Amino acid sequence: MSAPDLPPLSPLLYLPLVRMALAEDLGRAGDITSNSIIPPTVNVRVTLRSRQAGRLAGMDIAEAVFHAVDARLRVEKHRHDGDALNPGDIIAIIEGPARGALTAERTALNFLGHLSGVASATARMVAAAAGHKARICCTRKTIPGLRALQKYAVRAGGGANHRFGLDDAVLIKDNHVGVAGGVRAAIARARAHAGHMVKIEVEVDTLAQLEEALLEKPDIIMLDNMSMDMLREAVRITAGRAILEASGNVNLDTVAGIAATGVDLISVGALTHSSACLDLGLDFDWAG
Repeated sequence: MSAPDLPPLSPLLYLPLVRMALAEDLGRAGDITSNSIIPPTVNVRVTLRSRQAGRLAGMDIAEAVFHAVDARLRVEKHRHDGDALNPGDIIAIIEGPARGALTAERTALNFLGHLSGVASATARMVAAAAGHKARICCTRKTIPGLRALQKYAVRAGGGANHRFGLDDAVLIKDNHVGVAGGVRAAIARARAHAGHMVKIEVEVDTLAQLEEALLEKPDIIMLDNMSMDMLREAVRITAGRAILEASGNVNLDTVAGIAATGVDLISVGALTHSSACLDLGLDFDWAG
C-alpha cells in the first residue's frame, strides 16, 4: 500500500538541508575515520533494509546525501516514498566507493529514519480513523528548518497538510480572540485585512463560541479540546456551514471516536513533533 498521487518533493527544498547536515558532520577535516582506514580503491555494495513495519518517506533526500558525498555512488531504489514497509524489506541498494558510503551513512539514515517515522505515525492514525470522512492533518509544530520535509512525510503517510506558515492562512487562536475582544470581532478584522484567496479559521472552546463564530461565516472552525458529545453537537449545529476541525487529545486510542463524530479534519501536532524514527539499517558487503 502506498500514498496515492504523491508528488515528489522539490530538490530546492532539501538540497540546502543536505549540504548543511553534511557540513555539520564533516567539519573542517572530513571523515577522518573512513579516510584513514579505508583505501580509496575499495568499493562496497550496501543494502538498505527496513527493520520494522512502517511507511517510507525521504528516499530522494537520502539519495541526495549519497550523491553529495560522492557522485560515483549509485542508488538503486526498490521502494518509494509512500510505500508500506515490513521488517526485512529491501529499500535500496547502494554501490560505489566505500569511503563515500560510510561517510554518507548516518546523515542519510537521519533524514530517512525521521521522515519515515513521521509517515509511519501518520499512516497508523489514518488507518485508525478509516471508515469516516475526517482527514488526518498536521500542524505547525514542526522541527525548525524541516517543516516542508515533515509535511511531505505526512502526505507520504496518507495525511493532509494544515497551513505551512503564518503567511498562507488566517488561524485565529484563543489569544487572538482575547485581544480582539471576542470571536466575531476577530473574524471581522481578519476578513477586512486578508486577501480574497486567504482562508479564515477560528478556534473555539465552547458551543456558544461556535454559534457566535458561525454568524461571521468563517471558512473553518477549530473545535479545541471538546468532548465527543460536544463534537457531535458542534457538527449538528454547524450543519455544513463551515469546515470543522477537531484538535486536542488526539491519539490512536481516541482518533476513531473523534472521526465518528462527523468532523471534517483532525489535526495532530504529535505527527511532526513526537514521532519516533523508523528503524532502518545499512548492511555492507565489501566488493574490493
